[in-house]
Amino acid sequence: MVLDTIQQRISLIEEHIHAACERAGRKREDLSIVAVTKQVSAKRTKEAINAGIKNVGENRPDGLLSKRSEIRDDNVKWHFIGNVQSRKVKDIINEIDVLHSLDRMSIAKEIQKRAEKIVQCFVQVNVSGEESKSGLHPDELLSFIEELSNYDKIRVIGLMTMAPFTKDEDLIRNVFRSLRKLRDEISSKQFGHAPCTQLSMGMSNDYVIAIEEGATHVRIGTALVGTESEGDV
Repeated sequence: MVLDTIQQRISLIEEHIHAACERAGRKREDLSIVAVTKQVSAKRTKEAINAGIKNVGENRPDGLLSKRSEIRDDNVKWHFIGNVQSRKVKDIINEIDVLHSLDRMSIAKEIQKRAEKIVQCFVQVNVSGEESKSGLHPDELLSFIEELSNYDKIRVIGLMTMAPFTKDEDLIRNVFRSLRKLRDEISSKQFGHAPCTQLSMGMSNDYVIAIEEGATHVRIGTALVGTESEGDV
């Protein structure tokens, strides 16, 4: 099946999402799609927005700032989903609505120093233990979140992780299930600064499994916006 337009891509993704929600006994409205636009232009990003996308994710400061300067739409929420260096926090923190990659106290300190308003954050956890992935070890999570109570510019809305890139669905499912359990543990503490009700997990290759395991935010890139090499869509 050749998908010629972003609208066709979104329609197919929506079919998969609705089916996954039905299997999991969930409501579609409890799930947000974050369109990951790091590999496409502002023009392609605008096409996704015009097709109904309300959440846009970038993983590099320059990519975020470039698109923000070209796209002025108050209905769009901007998500930063990549690792950010401490020295770059000042460049992006007041340009985004949600940060998906908080995993170091040095970042928290910069947010506290630079943010003009409370920043909604996902704390990133390296559930799979892969050396190539960033994030806290699960054993470090509770103490990290407890320490964040000292930073009133940060609100921990949930946890984020990335599963291994593999065809082993059981392994992927176990990673997502483990993050959900960690989320539930933190949420049960009823921290004022960390309600921790959300789960950012699932990408183009595994978002269906993530939804079945409780994701509230799925980060979909190529399956939704394609790549520039495919030409205009």
